[in-house]
Amino acid sequence: MKKRILIIGASGQIGTELTSYLRLKYGAHKVIACDIKEGDEDLMRSGRFEILDAMNYDAVQDIVIRHEITDVYLMAAMLSATAEKFPKKAWNLNMNSLFNVLNLARDKKIEKVFWPSSIAVFGPTTPKTETPQRAVMEPSTVYGISKQTGERWCEYYFNKYNVDVRSIRYPGLVSYKTLPGGGTTDYAIDIYHKAIKHKKYVCFLNAETTLPMMFMDDAIQATISIMEAKKETIKIRSSYNLAGMSFSPEEITASIQKHIPEFKISYEPDFRQAIADSWPQSIDDSEARKDWGWEHKFSLDDMTKIMLENLKAT
Repeated sequence: MKKRILIIGASGQIGTELTSYLRLKYGAHKVIACDIKEGDEDLMRSGRFEILDAMNYDAVQDIVIRHEITDVYLMAAMLSATAEKFPKKAWNLNMNSLFNVLNLARDKKIEKVFWPSSIAVFGPTTPKTETPQRAVMEPSTVYGISKQTGERWCEYYFNKYNVDVRSIRYPGLVSYKTLPGGGTTDYAIDIYHKAIKHKKYVCFLNAETTLPMMFMDDAIQATISIMEAKKETIKIRSSYNLAGMSFSPEEITASIQKHIPEFKISYEPDFRQAIADSWPQSIDDSEARKDWGWEHKFSLDDMTKIMLENLKAT
């Protein structure tokens, strides 16, 4: 089967690692990476890269046709904390880029689309623990509003035009390969960097703020798995709940202290506390597990060990 993959937003936190994984799996010549800016050295060296504005329909269409693209992973987005500072810019990027790709798929120029949603679709009125697949959604952030709207459009394009669009609601993601990208859960990346360099960290969330999180390797595996699943097994065309682990700043601190006993944390909550307070503490992802066999592998302590080992080596 001919497969040609385009990753839009390949220089971002998820896109960088997704590109690397897909090139290893399918061959570098079959995976085209693009972004509004160049990525890191490994990304630029590992295969074809093109500068692309995801909001420019003609430019997106051109790259799809030139490279005979079958599958698009649309990873371009402005994340939660940054989007609160630039709401109109965030809305335009997050929505227009999605419409561009959905419309190309509607017109049969793309066979399959992956679009990431987020736990930000939930809001203060959503059940906090084991948040179900179908729950009240009243997001209180620009990012969450754009993701909730995107879910509705994905489902609409599937029902109306039979567009094969697939999506998962990412929790907070943690990786040692890329720096924080402007998300509320990014403290869980920064804390490891500070633990190694300074043995202390000032957290912008309070000690007890528990949020759903996931090690990046699990998130990449989930992304590939849902795209490789047979079409008939994908029952939800808005977005699937996805879970790995849930923890608070004090719990990640305790995990780090098993390796760096002198590590200390202090707390100075800022505007991101209100964002975190509007999100779930844990997620029920039983639908993803049932429909396409999702399983996570990494626990908090597994992740801490890997993060510290790899960051110390850099």
